[in-house]
Amino acid sequence: MKNKKGLIILGVVILVVVILAGSVIGSYNSLVENEESVAAARADIQTQLQRRADLIPNFVATVKGYSDYEKETYTAVTNARAAVSAAKSPEQMQAANEQLDGAISVWVNAITEAYPDLKANQNYIALQDELAGTENRIAQARIKYNETATSFNVSIRKFPTNILAGMFGFDKVELFEAAEGSENAPQVSFN
Repeated sequence: MKNKKGLIILGVVILVVVILAGSVIGSYNSLVENEESVAAARADIQTQLQRRADLIPNFVATVKGYSDYEKETYTAVTNARAAVSAAKSPEQMQAANEQLDGAISVWVNAITEAYPDLKANQNYIALQDELAGTENRIAQARIKYNETATSFNVSIRKFPTNILAGMFGFDKVELFEAAEGSENAPQVSFN
C-alpha cells in the first residue's frame, strides 16, 4: 500500500513536470514564431522599398530621352537608392526612404518643368502608376510590420511569458513611426 502511494505521488510529480515543460516549450516556440514573423514583415518592407528603388533606373531611362538631366540631381537619386538597399533596421529604412523621396521629388519636378511633353509619354505614365502602386505596397507592408511587431512586443510583456522572454533574450522590436512633418503630404508635381 505504501509502495502504491509512493508511485502515485511520483506519477503526479512527473505529470506536473511534463506539463510545465510542455508549457515552457510551447511558450518558447510561440516567441520564436512571433519573432520570425516580425523579421518576415520587416523583409516585406525592404522588398517593397527595393522594388521602388529598382523602378528608378527605368524612370531615368525614360527621362533620358527628353533631357540632359542634371548629373548632381541624378547622383542624389542614385545615392538615395543605394541607401535603401543598405538599410537594415526600421530606423535606417525610414531614413533611407525619406532621402529617396526627397531626391525623387526634386528630380521629377525639375525634369517635368523643363520638359512638359514628358508627362504625356506612355512609359512615363506607366512608371508613375508603378511608383504609386509601390508606395501603396510600402504603406501596407509597414502596417503589417507594425501589427506583427506590436503583437510580438505584447507577447514578451505578458506574464508568465515575460519571464521566458527575459531568460531567452527576446527583446522588444521597434515600430515604424512616421517621420516628423510627414503629416504634410509631399508635393510632387507633374506639370
